[in-house]
Amino acid sequence: MTKTPKLLAYAIVGIGALFMLAPFYFMFVFATQSRTDIFNVPPPLFFSDQLLNNLQVLTTRLPFWKNVGWSLYVGLMSTALTLLFCSMAGYAFALLEFRFKQALFALVMATLMVPSFMNMIPSFMVMDALGWIDTHRALYLPGAASAFGIFLMRQFAASTVPKELLSAARIDGASELGIYWRIALPLMKPALGTLGLITFISSWNNFMNPLIVMRTAENYTLPLALRSLFSTTSTEWGALMAGSAIATLPLIVLFVISSRQLIAGLTAGAVK
Repeated sequence: MTKTPKLLAYAIVGIGALFMLAPFYFMFVFATQSRTDIFNVPPPLFFSDQLLNNLQVLTTRLPFWKNVGWSLYVGLMSTALTLLFCSMAGYAFALLEFRFKQALFALVMATLMVPSFMNMIPSFMVMDALGWIDTHRALYLPGAASAFGIFLMRQFAASTVPKELLSAARIDGASELGIYWRIALPLMKPALGTLGLITFISSWNNFMNPLIVMRTAENYTLPLALRSLFSTTSTEWGALMAGSAIATLPLIVLFVISSRQLIAGLTAGAVK
């Protein structure tokens, strides 16, 4: 590639990156502005000194830090349970032989074709029947074994865990649970990291499920709590932007730390 096309490619990528990063930049800028300053024409481009006032409004209108804690709790529980159940199911579908294996896996994959909005009313009815309305277990238990997670772990286990190693462990007297825990699971770490990151981000940003089952502000997760700040007459946009910025920071840090792990997990096994 000659120098000019390379510079042009860098320029196109740089402009695209600026357009992608602009909403995040303005969110952090508006978090430091008053409500009236946000709607100035042209809008403010630099940080101001209203961050503490916006945070005070935010914590007055909402039990904000409790909402942050609930989001963290639900995210961690969702991630832990998804990694456990999906890795077990993926290991079984990839490396074990049992009756109706193909049919069951096809049934799991078929659930991916069901639109998510079709589950809203049945999910609410099930949660109500179980007495889980306004409880956080309703946010992480129903989706603990996702079809996408099972598919990802199954594909990774089939391509990276050698069956000969499992056969040798069985000859040595290892149990199936011991083989899964001591041999297969360590070899599946790249896919576990990828699935864990995707699951935590999805849970952290989840708005629809809390909207269906949560009733009290003290139990809200962050997306639902921030949505409750909206008003037809007096939305505190500075406080809303401050809360959104705080909610975004953990995801940015998490992605920066684990982006290489995410790419490695998605591409592992693609080249033999």
